[in-house]
Amino acid sequence: MKILIVEDEKLLAASLRELFERKGFDVECVYDGEDGALYAETGVYDLLILDVMMPGLNGYQVAKRVRSSRCGTPILMLTARSGVEDRIEGLNAGADYYLTKPFDRRELLACVNALLRRHGEQVDELTLGNTSLELSACRLVCHGSSVRLSAREFDVMRLLLQAKGAVLSKNVILAKVWGYDSNAVENHVEVYVGFLRKKLNSIGSNIRIEAIRRLGYHLEVDAGAE
Repeated sequence: MKILIVEDEKLLAASLRELFERKGFDVECVYDGEDGALYAETGVYDLLILDVMMPGLNGYQVAKRVRSSRCGTPILMLTARSGVEDRIEGLNAGADYYLTKPFDRRELLACVNALLRRHGEQVDELTLGNTSLELSACRLVCHGSSVRLSAREFDVMRLLLQAKGAVLSKNVILAKVWGYDSNAVENHVEVYVGFLRKKLNSIGSNIRIEAIRRLGYHLEVDAGAE
C-alpha cells in the first residue's frame, strides 16, 4: 500500500512517514501543494494525507484538483484548522475524512485503515483486454491462468494500467515506483518491463507493453489475440 503525505512541516512529515513505514506502508512525502497535486494525479497511491495550510496550493485546492482529474484515491485531511466551516470546506473539496491536530496516533491509524478498507471494497482489480490485475493479491489473471508479481512488478503494472493507454516516460515510472530520491536508473525500468512482458506472455495475455522511442511505454491490446 502506497501513501502520499503532503505536509510542509518536514519534521511532522518525517514522523508520519516513520509511523506508517513501521506499519508496512510504502510512503512518499512532498512539501507543497503544487507537488502534492502533481504526484496525486498519477493515481498510483492508495491514500493521500493532506495538510491544509501549505505553500503554493492549499489542501482544499489540492483536493479539488485531484477530484477534478477523476482520481478516486481516498483523501485524509490532517490540519490544525478545526472550525466547523473548515471541516465543511474540506469535505466539500473532496476529502473523505478530516482529522485535526494535535491528534492521537491510534486514531490516525484507525482512520487510515478504515479509509483503505472502504476503498479496497470498491476496487480490487484493474482490467484491460483479457487480463486483470488483482490489487489485493498482486496477481495477473487471464482465462483461469495467473501469475504473482513482485512488489516492483506490481507497481509498474498498476501504473501502466491506470494510465489507460497514455505513454509514460521512464523518468515518470522511476519517480512514481522507485521514488524521486531513489538511485535507480532507466535500466531498472527496462528490466522490470522485460519481467512483466514474460509474465504476461506466460498466461496468454493479449496486453502488450509497447515502447515508444524516446518517449516511454504504454499498454496496447493485441486485437488478434483472444
